[in-house]
Amino acid sequence: MRLKKLFISVIVIGMLASYFLYSIFLKRHKNPAQGEAVLIIPRGAGIVQIAEQLQQNGVIADAARFRLAAKLGGYDRSLRAGKYAFPEENSNLDVLHRLKQGLVYNETVTIPEGSTARMIAGLLQRKMEIDSTAFMRCVDDAGLAKELGVPAQSLEGYLFPETYRLAWGMKPCQIARTLVQEFFRQLPDSAESKAAALGFSLHEVITLASIVEGEAMLDDERPIIAGLYYNRLRKGIRLQADPTIQYIIPDGPRRLLNKDLRIDSPYNTYRYAGLPPGPVNNPGRKSIEAALNPADVPYIYMVARGDNSHVFSRTLREHNIAKREFDKIRRQVARARRQQQRK
Repeated sequence: MRLKKLFISVIVIGMLASYFLYSIFLKRHKNPAQGEAVLIIPRGAGIVQIAEQLQQNGVIADAARFRLAAKLGGYDRSLRAGKYAFPEENSNLDVLHRLKQGLVYNETVTIPEGSTARMIAGLLQRKMEIDSTAFMRCVDDAGLAKELGVPAQSLEGYLFPETYRLAWGMKPCQIARTLVQEFFRQLPDSAESKAAALGFSLHEVITLASIVEGEAMLDDERPIIAGLYYNRLRKGIRLQADPTIQYIIPDGPRRLLNKDLRIDSPYNTYRYAGLPPGPVNNPGRKSIEAALNPADVPYIYMVARGDNSHVFSRTLREHNIAKREFDKIRRQVARARRQQQRK
C-alpha cells in the first residue's frame, strides 16, 4: 500500500514538474496585437529590462516566468542586443533561443541609383542606426578599396545601388564590403576590355557612368549622353557637367547658381578639362552599360527640354537655339506657378 502511494506521489510530482517546465519553457503565447513584432533590444540591457520590453510588446505573456526560464536554462547572461522580429506565436524557449543565437532582423534597404556615399551613409543611419561617420571612414579607406579590388582610393562609385536585406547590427565596413561585392557581381565580364577599347581605364568609365547617371532621366538617352561626353573628352572640350558641381556643393542637390560654377575644385568640370578625379555618385547598371557602350553620335551639346528629355546638338548655334527654347518654357512654367499661387 505504501509502495502504491509512493508510486502515485512520484507520478503526480512528475506530472506537476512536467507541467511546470512546460508552462515555463514551451507554452505558446499569441501576441494580442496580432502579427509580427519588431523591436530593438538595446546594448547593455539586462534580463529584467529585456523581459519587461518583451511583455510590453506582446511577445511573451509574463515577464517573471520569462526571467525564470532564462535563469533555469542558463540564458540570462547570454542574450544579445539587436533588432529582432518575433512571429505572432512564441514560447519563452523560442524567444530565448532567438536572443541567444543573435538571430537578428534583416532590414530591407533600397539604395537609389545615383546616390552619393554620403547619401547612403545617411540612409543607413536612418534605417539601421549605423554610425554615418564610421561608414564614410570605410568609404575613404584606401586599404579596404585595394582589398576589394577597387581601382581607386575611395569606394565612391562602387557602392552598387540595389535593394539589400542587411542583418541588423552589421558593422559599417561589412555593409560597404557587401555593396562593393555586389558592384563586381553586376559589372559585365567584358568591362575592362571594353573600357580599354574606348581608350579609358575602368575607373574613368565608372566616373563617366556616374555623370551619365546624374544627367539621364530616360534610359534610351543614357548611351547618347555617354557618347556626347566621350566626344567632348576627345575634342578637349570641358565637360561642363552639372552632376560634378552637385557633388561639391554642401547643400545639393538643388538648382545651380553661377557662383557654384566658379568653385575651385578638381571635380568642377566647368573650370577643369577632362574627367573629375573619381565618380560623383554611385551609378546603376544601365548607366555603367551606357558608358561601356556609348552611342555613336555627333553631338557635343545638350540642354534639358523640361520633360526629363534633352535636346542634343552638334554645333554651338544649334545649342543656343535649344537653350532659348528651354528658357522660354521655364519662364512659362514660373509664370503659371505664380498665377496658381495667387488663386
